[in-house]
Amino acid sequence: MDSYRMFRHVALVATVFAVMLASACPVNANPRDDQKRIEAEMARAGSILEGATERAQQAAKLLAAANGAMPAAQNLVAQRRGEVAAAETAASTARRKADEAQGALKAATARYAESERQVEAARARAAGFVVANYKGSDLATVNMLLAARGLLDAADRYGYFERIMSTEKAAIDALTDARLDAKQSQNEATLARQAAETARIEADRALADARAAQAQAEAAAAQVVALTTQRTEALAIAEQERGASLAKYEEAKREAARIEAELAAWEARQAGNRPGGNAAPPPSKPGARFLMPVRGWKSSDYGMRFDPYYRVWQLHAGVDIAAGGGQPIHAAADGTVIRAGWNGGYGNYTCLSHGRSGGKGLSTCYAHQSSIGVRAGQYVRRGQVIGRVGTTGASTGNHLHFEVRLNGSPTNPLSWLPGCLC
Repeated sequence: MDSYRMFRHVALVATVFAVMLASACPVNANPRDDQKRIEAEMARAGSILEGATERAQQAAKLLAAANGAMPAAQNLVAQRRGEVAAAETAASTARRKADEAQGALKAATARYAESERQVEAARARAAGFVVANYKGSDLATVNMLLAARGLLDAADRYGYFERIMSTEKAAIDALTDARLDAKQSQNEATLARQAAETARIEADRALADARAAQAQAEAAAAQVVALTTQRTEALAIAEQERGASLAKYEEAKREAARIEAELAAWEARQAGNRPGGNAAPPPSKPGARFLMPVRGWKSSDYGMRFDPYYRVWQLHAGVDIAAGGGQPIHAAADGTVIRAGWNGGYGNYTCLSHGRSGGKGLSTCYAHQSSIGVRAGQYVRRGQVIGRVGTTGASTGNHLHFEVRLNGSPTNPLSWLPGCLC
């Protein structure tokens, strides 16, 4: 992967994974928190490897971004797989309900068909009696009684007639009952048809949800694979850059030693010959000896740093204050410009001498400036603009690297600055 592609990967990776993880966040979670955490880890990785090669720095940022996004990505996979299982269960239940509803519809339809058949049969029987009655069934009854050969025969004939009339009434009642059964069967079939259609729609929706969940689970798993690949590639690049980065570290150590020796020698030569004599610089805020050199926020502390990629320790000789490019840099106190110019990994670098403190020469230094506004030997007042914030030298973004030195040796600047860093 070339430097341009690596840069694009690093620039986009935090945003891409934050968007991806947003869908995995609970309702009360803020996806911006993940993005901020990933960006902070990327910034920390870049800061630790500030002295390494540019390609190694970009690889470290990419690795940090992948590491930062991996836990949430893995959680997303587990969540999506759980959703798949739930969706598949819902789909299976919906399909079973749809099958049951379809079976109920089939049975109801069969009952309705049988009821219709019975209605038709009852209607045919009833129609025969209606026709007979219409043709004069009463006259036929009288004739049948007159033709009787005696009282017993007449009684028999009348009983037969009553049975016929009873059968006629039963046929009519059967028709009525058959019609009621048919209507009920029709209603049952209609309800069964509606239930079957509703169950089919639910089954289709559940199946679609299951397929969508499966697709999301596969996408989440693919993101984990991509993160793993990026980590592997980043580590491979870091390994390729090992020799060059270690050489840069050694050069940075030699450079730091040269600066310390030069400042110590200058302080020794100038002892007692500077404005203000041996007095320490006056305080600018309660509890602080120095004015805040730039408006911004602390992005990196003073102290020893361990590079986990190349397993080396290196002193970060100052405190980094993130600020916008071109923002003015102010002299922390009155003093004389010791040096002002390019200095390797420090980029545009300015150092001021402020007299003596506790018997030691006190100086401040300002690195990575986009431009320098003073020259060596010039006397400056506290608060005077001496340069502009930039990202020159071994820098991963616009910031001021601010140092405080005693006899040329770096010390923690935070004890000299306002506690609020304002």
